[in-house]
Amino acid sequence: MAATDFWDNQEKAQETVGQLKTIKAIVSPMTELLSAGEDLDALLEMAEEDPEIAAEITTEITRLEKELDDLELKALLNGAHDGCGAILTINARDGGTDANDWAEMMLRMYSQWAQKNDYSVVLLDRNPNPDAGINSATILIRGPMAYGYLKGENGVHRLVRISPYNSEGKRQTSFAAVDVTPEISDSVEIEIDESEVRVDTYRASGAGGQHVNKTDSAIRLTHEPTNTVVQCQTQRSQHKNRAQAWKMLRAALARIEDEKREAENAESYRQKAQVGFGSQIRNYFLHPDQRVKDARTGHYVGDFQKVLDGDIQGFLEAYLNWLAKEST
Repeated sequence: MAATDFWDNQEKAQETVGQLKTIKAIVSPMTELLSAGEDLDALLEMAEEDPEIAAEITTEITRLEKELDDLELKALLNGAHDGCGAILTINARDGGTDANDWAEMMLRMYSQWAQKNDYSVVLLDRNPNPDAGINSATILIRGPMAYGYLKGENGVHRLVRISPYNSEGKRQTSFAAVDVTPEISDSVEIEIDESEVRVDTYRASGAGGQHVNKTDSAIRLTHEPTNTVVQCQTQRSQHKNRAQAWKMLRAALARIEDEKREAENAESYRQKAQVGFGSQIRNYFLHPDQRVKDARTGHYVGDFQKVLDGDIQGFLEAYLNWLAKEST
């Protein structure tokens, strides 16, 4: 990074910076723990002469145990692409307008989580619904172990609430599907037969008036053997949208290969959620009471708004621990 030409290739430079952050996320706390362990030895020796130091030792041990637990959790992020950025797509499913609104609420939730953890968020695609919310959206989240933490969010998320779009004030159940793939470096070889990929262009949605998009700049790629579909429309240039869409496709196919490998070694993906009622991985309730509960791990939070404001780390960590147990 100290090289004079380091920033000449912005994309490669950002990849290196990301690698450094990921390494520091493991090495720095490990170094601090080793140093704190030596300090604890010194405190124990002092406690033999001064009993009042015992309370300080207890506090320090509690702190170090918490730091060690966090480090052990990061050790679970040992997948091939866990250190990569995460490409996260949200699609509104069953539930009409409420589902579109729910999808947008989830988009905000993940963006808030990223900001709380000093991760960067880039909007890759957004398909607004004319009535409310969004039909779909894709964001790229970059930061240490972003994909490793978020990979467990794959699946259907169910919301139960009194619908603001129902004049009779009835309870409404709505669904949104989340798909998470790793941001794959161009240096990683992912074989794709271009003859098996259908390329569609269309006019990007957005503001009207003088800002209306008059060209077919949006790109949709469909990998026919796996029926994998990605799309990008955030750039005015079709060339840039095409390049980004191909990156998203490479990421999606890489995740499919990862899941196949894991399935061969364990059955950790046997409960992989499908779209539809009764298959959700997490339930969010605003009525009759406020709570959020993960259907796989049982992790529970009694503050709905806190979760929607991005406080989902507990769910992410609970999934990693659950996955480790399922894989053994």
